[in-house]
Amino acid sequence: MTGWSHHLIIAPVLLPLAAGALLMLYDERRQFLKATINLASTFALVVISIRLAEVADTSATSVYLLGNWPAPLGIVLVLDRLSALMLVLTSFLASAALVFALARWHKAGAHFHTLFQFLLMGLNGAFLTGDLFNLFVFFEVMLAASYGLVLHGSGPLRVKAGLHYIAINLAASFLFLIGVSLIYGVTGTLNMADLAVRISGLAAGDRILLEIGAAVLGVAFLVKAGMWPLSNWLPNAYSVAAAPVAAVFALLSKVGIYVLLRLSLLVFGAHAGSSADFGSGLLIVGGMATIAFGMIGVIASQALGRLASYSVLVSSGTLLAAIGMSDAGVTAGALFYLVSSTITVGALFLLIELIERGQNPAADILAVTAEAFGDGDEEAVEEQVGVAFPGTLAILGVCFAICGLLLAGLPPLSGFIGKFALLAAVLTPAAGTDGGILSAAWLYTALLILSGLAALLSMLRFGIRTFWAPIEVVVPRVSLREIVPVVLLLLLTLGLTIQGGPVMRYMQATASSLHSPQQYVDGVLGAPRVQPQGAKAE
Repeated sequence: MTGWSHHLIIAPVLLPLAAGALLMLYDERRQFLKATINLASTFALVVISIRLAEVADTSATSVYLLGNWPAPLGIVLVLDRLSALMLVLTSFLASAALVFALARWHKAGAHFHTLFQFLLMGLNGAFLTGDLFNLFVFFEVMLAASYGLVLHGSGPLRVKAGLHYIAINLAASFLFLIGVSLIYGVTGTLNMADLAVRISGLAAGDRILLEIGAAVLGVAFLVKAGMWPLSNWLPNAYSVAAAPVAAVFALLSKVGIYVLLRLSLLVFGAHAGSSADFGSGLLIVGGMATIAFGMIGVIASQALGRLASYSVLVSSGTLLAAIGMSDAGVTAGALFYLVSSTITVGALFLLIELIERGQNPAADILAVTAEAFGDGDEEAVEEQVGVAFPGTLAILGVCFAICGLLLAGLPPLSGFIGKFALLAAVLTPAAGTDGGILSAAWLYTALLILSGLAALLSMLRFGIRTFWAPIEVVVPRVSLREIVPVVLLLLLTLGLTIQGGPVMRYMQATASSLHSPQQYVDGVLGAPRVQPQGAKAE
């Protein structure tokens, strides 16, 4: 990237930072203005992320030197196919959740729009940063915003689960800081590319300390990713969060997945000497245990919100085990599955509120203060919920059925393509095993199939209870601002299905570059400083 377009790399961080700061200047009674700013910033991120994905797909690793300081001394933002993919996924899901929230949820508490933008800043920064310290900074920005959002709307259940969520994530942040400190004390650097270079030359004693630091750091990200047994907080927090918040939170668990994938292949790849594939066995075992735990939770769930929350765990377990296998083909399939499952769960969280609104019109009443609304007129709130129009149940039923097919991984939708790509790579005979398939691969395959069956049975049970044979038929009040985002997210999964070939090509190229990280290392450490106009190159 050259010229002005080079500065687009920092735009996904600066834009939500500026928008969030601007939103803080306005009183909560200026809801229309705040919503307009939030929408403009989020939609702009969609355009920017698509452009960055095009750049990442056609050029080498792009590096942005903040302050014009070269790596590893300065702060760097790095754009490659993986980070661009996560930026696009974040912007699309955030846009859908925000439009949904504008029906009523954005008025359910103070500073929703500001927190939403700061959350996007933390997410985008975490995906773009090239060093561990700034990953910690963006991680904390993301978590600080999420603390406010998980409590958005108040209510005893939300507050109880939210405080639990905050306590667990504060502990994870403490572990993050300890791990980063140990790694820096041993290697003298926190730049990821520089770590990849230095790790092979470490002495035996230093290598042990590095691996301890990496293990502590890994625990922090495994908590965020929701690996069993570190995942008990997730179903409670996600199931009671406001619908648009829960939809965006489907992305937060993917931050842990992203970092584990990035570090395991960049720092602990084949070049790492005796530290190669560090922790991969734990990821495989823990990932499969998480699939089993999530599958049991899906079957046992008596509420749709908990079913969706346990589906997040099934997705996380599938991806964690795939990362542990350290195979380019498996990684490509996992990336496709990551995109499809995240969009599906996000759409399901939004859809659940509309369905449950029809089951009990008085349920989930918002605990809204007069200060948040600017007035205490409850009738104004009801106006924003929408109207009961003909065909509402049919539309909700079709969307629910599509979500069921996607979660179960049944053809012809993108959930099937992602699982098929994973299984095709996993069941390819492994090198060094006399052409045989490892027993772990067979177990992983069985768990994927069984988890899909569990999702299908649970969704069928809820579908029959809600749409086919309800105790009392109540047509929910739904506005276009609520149903359109759900439909658009499901259309995205249809687009993934129709464009499966080009999308899979992108995923394969991404996986290939991740498993051969030398281009990333050379791009970061060899990034030239920007020369002042008229100055001679050094």
